[in-house]
Amino acid sequence: MSDPLDARRPPDLVLASVRHPGEEICLDVHLRAGVVSAIIPSRRDSGALPAATRVVDLEGRYVIPGLWDEHVHMTQWALASNRLDLSGAGSAREAAAVVGAHIAGAGNGAGAPGPVQTLVGVGFRDAIWPDLPSLDLLDGVTRGRPTALISHDLHSVWLNSAAAQQYGVPVDAGGLLREEPAFDLTRELGQLPDAVVDPWVRQAGQAAAARGVVGIVDFEMTWNPDAWLRRISGGFAALRVEAGVYPQDLDRAVAEGLRTGLAVAGAGALLSVGPLKVLIDGSLNTRTAYCVDPYPNGGHGLLTVSEAELLALLVRARQVGFVPAVHAIGDAANQIALDAFEAAGIGGRVEHAQFVRSEDFARFGLLGVTASVQPAHALDDRDAAEANWPGRTDRSFPLRSLLAAGATLALGSDAPVAPLDPWIAMSAAAARARLDGRGPWHPEQALTRQEALTASTRGRGRLRVGDPADIAVLDGDPLTVSDAEFAAMPVAATLVAGRFTYGG
Repeated sequence: MSDPLDARRPPDLVLASVRHPGEEICLDVHLRAGVVSAIIPSRRDSGALPAATRVVDLEGRYVIPGLWDEHVHMTQWALASNRLDLSGAGSAREAAAVVGAHIAGAGNGAGAPGPVQTLVGVGFRDAIWPDLPSLDLLDGVTRGRPTALISHDLHSVWLNSAAAQQYGVPVDAGGLLREEPAFDLTRELGQLPDAVVDPWVRQAGQAAAARGVVGIVDFEMTWNPDAWLRRISGGFAALRVEAGVYPQDLDRAVAEGLRTGLAVAGAGALLSVGPLKVLIDGSLNTRTAYCVDPYPNGGHGLLTVSEAELLALLVRARQVGFVPAVHAIGDAANQIALDAFEAAGIGGRVEHAQFVRSEDFARFGLLGVTASVQPAHALDDRDAAEANWPGRTDRSFPLRSLLAAGATLALGSDAPVAPLDPWIAMSAAAARARLDGRGPWHPEQALTRQEALTASTRGRGRLRVGDPADIAVLDGDPLTVSDAEFAAMPVAATLVAGRFTYGG
């Protein structure tokens, strides 16, 4: 298959009259063969340029390196936009009422030929609800239609009796599946025809490109390379994708000669192999994040991989060329992850690092472990954190403390947990507050906007000669616009390898 980037890349391109953030001087950025070949003071005379060069006058707009979302579940994100949204429900009863109203308005499907379609909802947050989900509550509003509601963090699924029977899963009076059983059912619920899902993924990619995104690390909980090869051969070209691998597929990946960073044959420059994703604890919403101190209602959370098993996985990753990405949310889980990185003699990533012991901040930098963080979660989860980690939230979502201690930060969304929009993530990192009147939450942990940009552009921060021509063009200066403008930053154009994926 031909490279979809090469097929549509102009031989030469000049982005004329652009500025670096924080600067007034206008520049011309020359792109050649997918690379930034020159950045020079703007000149109106184009007579010295090769005849085939295309010049795009950007009228003083601002250029930054293209943005990456370092943690996405792309299929789940695409599916979520086509499922029932429960994110606004403030209680189990409110969520049930939303489900009941939807079924009443749409009919329960029982009269249609063939099996009754399962109603899937997304986005509920029971950690801060005043009441509890229950089987009886959901049964009472669903009229026998199979119903499965996926929590915002993907770590639990609330079922009714009809869905539990249809999918053959045991549930107690609460109707909740948590952790691995929830993941298994979520994967099954996503088994829709490729002809349905792939266009949704393409739309999601185009929407991301419109926000300045040039690449994602996709941690979809399945064997991902084949799905992306199919999508790219079908015309997907909006983003670069690094497809993560899970331990259950590691042997297959090794047998196929894959390793982190390797371009996947048949996809040109758009697809490469991502990290080895290892989940070792749960989440805050489900109170399964593994913590040093007990939760107010008891228990320390759940360690889903033993310390010995984790060390063995990291040693294997080192041997076969995979960078480990260890999901660790609780402070005890982060300690265990760092211990394993140190014992295995390998660097890598910790995904989330939401709650970290103070004595572990510096270990990230010392061990070469990147903190792959999702700043929007700090605002989504602030009430749940205060309720479940009382008196200790000064080290919850500790972005400033990690950076000050020498850690490398990489920003992402964990979409669909938060929107695939780096401006939302960067705004949360820099302001530690939404534009809803609530004050900042632990503002001492905020980043500067420049630090947030650097952590969203793989450490680049500023466009330089020799960089890949992965670029976002902005209508405003991200260092000086208001907080509201920064969070909703208007993007004029996005380029991947010198090819416009948005605008242009």
